[in-house]
Amino acid sequence: MDWKNLSLSINTQLEQQTLPSIHIVSAHAIQGGDSHTSYQLHTQDKNYFLKCSAVQNAPMLQTEQHSLTALLQSNTLTCPTPYASGIFEESAWLLMEFIQLSQEGDDAQRGRDLGFMHQQINHKSLPFGWFEDNFIGQTVQRNTWSSDWIHFYGQHRLLPQLELSQLKGAPNTLYQSGCQLIEALPFWFQDYQPEASLLHGDLWAGNSAFTPQGEPVFFDPACYYGDRETDLAMTELFNGFGSEFYTGYNEMFPVDHGYPQRKPLYQLYHLLNHFNLFGGHYLKQSETYIKQLLEQTKA
Repeated sequence: MDWKNLSLSINTQLEQQTLPSIHIVSAHAIQGGDSHTSYQLHTQDKNYFLKCSAVQNAPMLQTEQHSLTALLQSNTLTCPTPYASGIFEESAWLLMEFIQLSQEGDDAQRGRDLGFMHQQINHKSLPFGWFEDNFIGQTVQRNTWSSDWIHFYGQHRLLPQLELSQLKGAPNTLYQSGCQLIEALPFWFQDYQPEASLLHGDLWAGNSAFTPQGEPVFFDPACYYGDRETDLAMTELFNGFGSEFYTGYNEMFPVDHGYPQRKPLYQLYHLLNHFNLFGGHYLKQSETYIKQLLEQTKA
């Protein structure tokens, strides 16, 4: 990496936002994600976190910057401050605050923080959605505004994943049964009308940690306004959150009694996305979830 010229690219963007320029003294790679490389930048005054990816992934980093900004502006939880994003040669980059992370901390407070964020409700006439499409992993996440949560979840979450699955080699039966499920969605909302909560959007355990002092930190969001149960369902899909987390959450924002029935419905979205991204056993899991959900409607 040509750090000298990269600094020029970064500083051009920082200056446009009237932020102070930086001078990179040294840098080293740190553990990152599937689609990017990450670096800790050492400058003359403090450290920064730099995420780099292929140039075609620039929209992913831009929307991540927007989501982090939204979380910060909600004043509900701790996340890295994003400073700037841009393109340098064949790489897209996102510069943000460096926070030293630990895997141990106050899990109950992490739950309370999430509950507090979910209490930030969008009361507009079209409350469900977001001002731009963003990404769940490397998959485009449609966020067209809607007044109807059932329509939003069916048409902008499940249906795009089912359509993509056909391009990824899934059998037609997955698409057909998935469309049946979309038609049956009102079954799970007969006595439940979700509010449009501010959501993290991609809340598995790898996207949350703690400071060395034990304070919760959230990162890598894909924000939108939707049913808060979607965030909770994802925390339970891949585990990593302890019982204290859910105790803390319910202290702040008690969960509706019907959540256990809707949980697999919301987890299905991420299972389909994992099949579309990684293949493998996620196809069988998706098929099983759809079958079991449809059976609920016939009981």
